[in-house]
Amino acid sequence: QVQLVESGGGSVQSGASLRLSCVASGLTFSTYVMGWFRQAPGKEREFVVSISQSGGFTSYAESVKGRFTISRDNAKNTVYLQMNSLKPEDTAVYYCAAKGPSYQYDYWGQGTQVTVSS
Repeated sequence: QVQLVESGGGSVQSGASLRLSCVASGLTFSTYVMGWFRQAPGKEREFVVSISQSGGFTSYAESVKGRFTISRDNAKNTVYLQMNSLKPEDTAVYYCAAKGPSYQYDYWGQGTQVTVSS
């Protein structure tokens, strides 16, 4: 079955960096758009960034533009999220997700917690 496993979360201070990873299995990774989403306590899940199958096209939420960078390694079935200049408002559970032929995010990871203190 399809599995997406995130890692790399943690607790950091404002201004620090973290890199999240998401390893996929059970699907043809290179044919899926991959995305990162986040959900803060008491808030709805929100889109953060996505990357096309080849990695040539990315789309970022305004709140993270210039600070976060998504990348992927299709040979390793892995998508990354480099997060720089972290702010307290970036505190959330971060989820990776895969979007296939249905044009919906069909598969989701279990999430990894990111906590940024001021």
